[in-house]
Amino acid sequence: MKFCNHCNSQYDADDFICSKCSSAALVEDGIVIHAPEMAYVGGGFKTEAFENLAKLEEKNFWFRSRNQLIIWLMQRFLLKNQQGQSLGKYLEIGCGTGYVLKGVKTAFNNTDAFGSEIFLSGLEQAKGRLDDINLMQMDARAIPYQDEFDVVGAFDVLEHIKEDEKVISEVYRALKLGGFFIATVPQHHWLWSQVDDYACHQRRYEANELQDKMKVAGFKIVETTSFVSLLVPLMYISRSQKRDGRTEFNPSDELALNPVLNFILYTAMKLELGLIKLGIRFSIGGSRLVIGKKQ
Repeated sequence: MKFCNHCNSQYDADDFICSKCSSAALVEDGIVIHAPEMAYVGGGFKTEAFENLAKLEEKNFWFRSRNQLIIWLMQRFLLKNQQGQSLGKYLEIGCGTGYVLKGVKTAFNNTDAFGSEIFLSGLEQAKGRLDDINLMQMDARAIPYQDEFDVVGAFDVLEHIKEDEKVISEVYRALKLGGFFIATVPQHHWLWSQVDDYACHQRRYEANELQDKMKVAGFKIVETTSFVSLLVPLMYISRSQKRDGRTEFNPSDELALNPVLNFILYTAMKLELGLIKLGIRFSIGGSRLVIGKKQ
């Protein structure tokens, strides 16, 4: 069902014209725009970074490894149809350049996938990657759906939003009963550095913070683990040097890595994924993944 954020009513329609108050979403270049006042400017992210991200993330060890972890856990917990490789109806909030969304659609080819992003500049990059996915501009604090999706994903999005608990409650409303919310966030405040400042992070989450907020919204936690755990010592040293000003900060340093170093770090992350597949769950790590189920 569609949900009107103007009059708080549900309605069933192919387009976004509320049957009760007649409010309508804009459409620009085939993209539905729900929050036009934030489509080009606003907090939470530096929009000029999207173009650089689109060029670098496919080769970067962290983005590749995170995708592999997300897809494996989706296959284990969220798959609706083993034979058809479908998640059902899937929404990704804050899809950015579409890197994760493309990976999900490739892995689960029969999924009815939707991608949302608050900035149109991100969606412009995503359109270049994706030709069979519905894209929309949307504020995650006002999701225009209710009881609609089987799975909602948010991958390193919540930390950019001050009202993260509002977003989690909106996701809960947008999911069908029994649907799943899968999210990743950066972890441990003691890893805070100029990288977080540049990325416009509101917070790094503590170990149980995200799952506690999801429980308050009504979710049952079905899986959680830290990741980027084997690399925490290196990460701590690197972030400490940036935080203390011992090395000059360059926002591309953690993306455009030396190929040899990138391969070594990717190998470490592959080992870590193997340990997670064996049932090991890490309490400490640069990031945290949580899956919640709508009860």
